[in-house]
Amino acid sequence: MSMKDKIQEKFQTLFGDGGEVFASAGRINLIGEHTDYNGGYVFPGAIDKGIMARIKPNGTGKVRAFSLDYDEYCEFGLCEEDKPDQAWARYIFGVCRETAKRGGKVEGFDTVFAGDVPLGAGLSSSAALESTFAYALNCLFNNNIDKFELARIGQSTEHNYCGVMCGIMDQFASIFGKAGSLIRLNCKTMEYKYFPFDPKGYKLVLIDSCVKHELASSAYNKRRASCENAAAAIRKNHPDVECLSDAKRVWLDEVREEIPEEDFLRAEYVIGEVQRVLDVCDALERGDYETVGEMMYQTHFGLSRLYEVSCDELDFLVKLARRCDVTGSRVMGGGFGGCTINLVKDELYDNFTDTAVKEFTAKFGHAPKLYDVVISDGARKVE
Repeated sequence: MSMKDKIQEKFQTLFGDGGEVFASAGRINLIGEHTDYNGGYVFPGAIDKGIMARIKPNGTGKVRAFSLDYDEYCEFGLCEEDKPDQAWARYIFGVCRETAKRGGKVEGFDTVFAGDVPLGAGLSSSAALESTFAYALNCLFNNNIDKFELARIGQSTEHNYCGVMCGIMDQFASIFGKAGSLIRLNCKTMEYKYFPFDPKGYKLVLIDSCVKHELASSAYNKRRASCENAAAAIRKNHPDVECLSDAKRVWLDEVREEIPEEDFLRAEYVIGEVQRVLDVCDALERGDYETVGEMMYQTHFGLSRLYEVSCDELDFLVKLARRCDVTGSRVMGGGFGGCTINLVKDELYDNFTDTAVKEFTAKFGHAPKLYDVVISDGARKVE
């Protein structure tokens, strides 16, 4: 039975007939890691795994929600003091509250939802959930909130109701995603452009190390502080540098003796990564996937050696990819665990994935998980 049919069956049992179906997507980021909070470019796309929900206004001031994945029911009101206890329900509650704060109409509704985004793999299941409901409420109550603001509703939900001070990339990709295209987003100006991503003869596969080194907030905050420190040093010589993405590499060299070596290395990675995103965009417009792949390997080297957010398991997988002639491979996401993203020629796919599972299991004592991904549409109504 399809996910849509399972949702429909449960919805009828709990709430009867009717309702409309909405969906949104998880995301990958091909390149552009740790650039968002430095005002740089990211290059995400929506994927063919996401969240789907059947929703029907119920004429009350209550939301009655059932999560198929957690097999759990929750009912809550729409006022600030009605915040539910269940973590998953807070995402829906937060979207309702953030929509209302923006002047949108929100009334009670019934919903059943489910997802097929692998949890904990760095594919932003939470952004998919937020985007599904932000888009749905906008349609159901004719709020005419623009797509940028729908993405910000999701981001504000994370900040204000889930305790995660995330950037805008995940929600942006979930709302704006388009099949066959990646999106270059300038995190400073919010300008964006679609680029074709149709790698005929290649597959995109994620290999999940199943390692959950917590992205310790202290480690993340330390790197962020390093970047801000380097940018401040450069700004003394070049006042127009608002954030690190504005800086040129030669300007960083000018202040090398004035900042700690650690700050220099973090900034060296970020400035290089901003340029790599632009190089990948140029390569895609030429259909040059070999250059795309080489840039992915360069990003991994930077994340591992300069930014120091990799780990043994991820470094092992990337080295193995290089050995198996994989076109491109790197750690995806914040680091300290999670997935590698790999661009693999069709004829090398079976050997690479078989070898990765066998050798990783032998070395680390547990098998990795594999997820093939296709670049797909973001938030939408499902007919």
